[in-house]
Amino acid sequence: MTESILQQMVEQISIESFGKPFRHRATFNARLKTTGGRYLLRSHNIEINPKQWEVHGEEEVISIIKHELCHYHLHLEGRGYQHRDKDFKELLQKVGGSRFCKAIPSLQKKRREPYRYRLVCKKCSLTYLRKRRVDVRKYVCGRCRGALTMERIVVETGTNPSSK
Repeated sequence: MTESILQQMVEQISIESFGKPFRHRATFNARLKTTGGRYLLRSHNIEINPKQWEVHGEEEVISIIKHELCHYHLHLEGRGYQHRDKDFKELLQKVGGSRFCKAIPSLQKKRREPYRYRLVCKKCSLTYLRKRRVDVRKYVCGRCRGALTMERIVVETGTNPSSK
């Protein structure tokens, strides 16, 4: 899908669903990762995440466009255009836009670090797990305010010792 087709699509949806023209630019922005699209307050332009089109197709992009057009038209009219505003929620429901976009599976996987440190209270033996080092001279136990000691946890790398 090209940006000219996207522009025509946004203009058409604006007329059909809102009865008002869209007089600004609609573009793709590949840098968007966690959002389906965004409305820019200063320029009044709309940006759409191209991955939404690739992964979820036209129907999801139409829903995202309706969402962004709700921001657009309400902002230009001086009404409540933010997600929490009643005007926004009502208009979004009226035109059938989505409140949230679908997640993109490839971006959903986050690298989880294992816990590398164990903090142990000297007084009450409460244990805290941490991924990063902590200066135990600066912190105390949250339960009893006792001093903490830090132990390094050995992380297994997944190598099989019997294969050597």
